[in-house]
Amino acid sequence: MQRIIIEPRPTLSSRAAAAGFTFATIDGEIYWDERAYYSFTLREIETDLENPSAELHALCLHFVDRAVGDERILTRLAIPEHAWPLIAESWRRRDPTLYGRLDLAYDGNGPAKLLEYNADTPTALFEAAYFQWGWLEDSIASGTLPPAADQFNSIQEALIKSLSAAAAHHATTSLHLAFVTGSAEDQGLIAYLTDCALQAGLAPVQLTIDTIGSRGHGPFVDQQSQPILQLFKLYPWEWMWTDAFSRSPSMRHTRFLEPPWKAVLSNKGMLPFLWEMALGHPNLLPAYFSDDPARERLGNRYAAKPLYSREGNNVTLVDGSRIIDQSDGPYAAQKHIWQALGPMPVYDGNTPVIGSWIIDGHACGIGIREDRSLITKDTSRFIPHVIID
Repeated sequence: MQRIIIEPRPTLSSRAAAAGFTFATIDGEIYWDERAYYSFTLREIETDLENPSAELHALCLHFVDRAVGDERILTRLAIPEHAWPLIAESWRRRDPTLYGRLDLAYDGNGPAKLLEYNADTPTALFEAAYFQWGWLEDSIASGTLPPAADQFNSIQEALIKSLSAAAAHHATTSLHLAFVTGSAEDQGLIAYLTDCALQAGLAPVQLTIDTIGSRGHGPFVDQQSQPILQLFKLYPWEWMWTDAFSRSPSMRHTRFLEPPWKAVLSNKGMLPFLWEMALGHPNLLPAYFSDDPARERLGNRYAAKPLYSREGNNVTLVDGSRIIDQSDGPYAAQKHIWQALGPMPVYDGNTPVIGSWIIDGHACGIGIREDRSLITKDTSRFIPHVIID
């Protein structure tokens, strides 16, 4: 694994505009950053990233199977009691999942380590699945990369196949895609998934989460009073559980992507349970709840993380008597876990985190975010990657 500095494409601005990539820069700062790329060998991809990602996801499914029947676990995960039946029912039906992103620390030496699983509403999908592939094709065509250069990236093909399979499972080609207004990144992801849904033969309809209604029976409805039979929601389950409509009878009639059982995996409280289930697993970091006396086994080197923090908010990295990095945010009052500090690599002053995409249960590509900070945040840059042997 190497970080290679290059010149950006002279056509970058026009390529981004043509693709509708309106958030390639955010508040005047570079988000999509092709001033460098990360180069991997095929062995690193297959042996160190792809295979462990599939194994970690399988371990997560074993944990879901255990958690849905254990009130102690659901309580520990801070999932409200009224959500438990919906979670269990969706798991018993094996409601399909569309996607998730395992965030890994890896530097080409030693096994990749799981930092967390963005199992419910991960972003940076369009960048990983579509725009970095276009960068690869352009870079080969210009001679910047050799003709044999490749990329671990079958994300778009997998998404289209997964959307089609979910529609077949739910016996409908109807798909509503809901989001919260105010985020160009969220709207870009919804636009991209809408295009994928069209390619899968579905009939997608975009709407904002606040326009969803209920008749008090049957599925939720949109503003045209059309039933929402299948709903992709860029709206986390932990937010939904606090909304009044999460107690609506319609929750049992609309089918969701991601399904309710993904709530078991979409918080960092699962990390101590995974460590307990697979003690010493080479791709896991020791992790404990902050109120568990066993946390002392970590010594004085750990990351303190709230159960439901997003975009790196309220994470504190402790090394000995020093706080080596810390982020602010709205999640400070939540329960926390402590996780052993991962072997975070640093290239030219930048710390990369590898997002390994799981589509319909299969590892099918990566995207890389990097930052001058040790904590990956919403301002962290996206860097493309290649496979060169």
